[in-house]
Amino acid sequence: MQTYDCIIIGGGPSGLMAAIAAAEKGANTLLIDKGNKLGRKLAISGGGRCNVTNRLPVDEIIAHIPGNGRFLYSAFSLFDNEDIIAFFENLGIALKEEDHGRMFPVSNKAQSVVDAMLRKLASLKVAIQVNSPVKDVLYDHHKTSGIVLANGDILKSQAVVIAVGGKSVPYTGSTGDGFPWAQKAGHTVTELFPTEVPLTSKEPFIKAKTLQGISLRDVAVSVLNPKGKSLITHQMDMIFTHFGISGPAVLRCSQFVVKAMKKWQLSQVLMEVDLFPNENEEALYNRFSQLLKKEPKKIVKNAFKGLIQERLLLLLLETAAIDPQTSGGILASDKLRAFTTLCKHFRFHVDGTLPLEKAFVTGGGVSVKEIEPKTMASKLMPGLFFCGEVLDIYGYTGGYNITAALVTGRLAGMNAALYSKNTCS
Repeated sequence: MQTYDCIIIGGGPSGLMAAIAAAEKGANTLLIDKGNKLGRKLAISGGGRCNVTNRLPVDEIIAHIPGNGRFLYSAFSLFDNEDIIAFFENLGIALKEEDHGRMFPVSNKAQSVVDAMLRKLASLKVAIQVNSPVKDVLYDHHKTSGIVLANGDILKSQAVVIAVGGKSVPYTGSTGDGFPWAQKAGHTVTELFPTEVPLTSKEPFIKAKTLQGISLRDVAVSVLNPKGKSLITHQMDMIFTHFGISGPAVLRCSQFVVKAMKKWQLSQVLMEVDLFPNENEEALYNRFSQLLKKEPKKIVKNAFKGLIQERLLLLLLETAAIDPQTSGGILASDKLRAFTTLCKHFRFHVDGTLPLEKAFVTGGGVSVKEIEPKTMASKLMPGLFFCGEVLDIYGYTGGYNITAALVTGRLAGMNAALYSKNTCS
């Protein structure tokens, strides 16, 4: 029966970081994963380029983690995004900053980041076991005592870090394995739900695929409450799909759709798209009016060509009861106002999201109320630590989730090693 100072379960971003941190503290460390290789989720992150962190100020990063981001203030005081940048640069990974503070390797290759972390693990002599599913985490006399593998082998350790992710992107190995182990230790697992996920709709124009494939740049997408007031607005890009809507703005809105459906027990939620978010409605009406007056003989469809993609333009004109062949000079002002309002308030219903396994991020998880914020240690079971997406922490895409994973991984691994040393001494 093998014994280790620390056992890290899960070879994703948080698990890799936890294993490095534990070994740097001198712990005899095992990193174990059920898959055939480590770093699978890291290798596909950032579209295969690996968005390792974000360089925005800490307050802004936490604002971009609406799911319990404030829990991370203590962790960031010990290891933050600038420390992540220094960590990778010390591993020989040159980084570059792109839009909105996103940090990528200069190589544009996620695998280079994975390889650098694997080299660091090797230099620290971390024991690695792949193709080794963990069946259970063992607790003895109200303390962590090790793990049992699917093949029946028992590996002993007084410090175990659960870093197995949530239930999104399951082909990377994130299939929710950690939640039963947490519950066995007495932890609360909050309800899981998909976030950073495309939205579905049964609107006639969606079912008819009228707008399928149309991308909208820099539009304001809002989730509305039952009274028509905005719950959240994100000004970014979006796309219409054969099943609904997707794109960065929609992904960021998705968790608010899920929460609204639950809070008000709704079967569908009203969304709104502002096609011209940087222009108020009156100014837009005047611009449209001048456009039509400039060339009064031009038909409306051609007058607005270039301002709005044609298929969307035709849908908006139809909704405003405007014949696209009408000459601009004879278009009634009330019709033009209705069209302008639609451009600023294009509303439609969504009825849910794609399933959790299709989401980029898992919402919900092990309750952070039961975790020590500076160590990632369980408040309920000595020797048990959590990090990464298994925790009820979830943010927007853009380097925020991986930042949370690496920060919590660093603290979990480091403190698991310290706990093991103190227990043995």
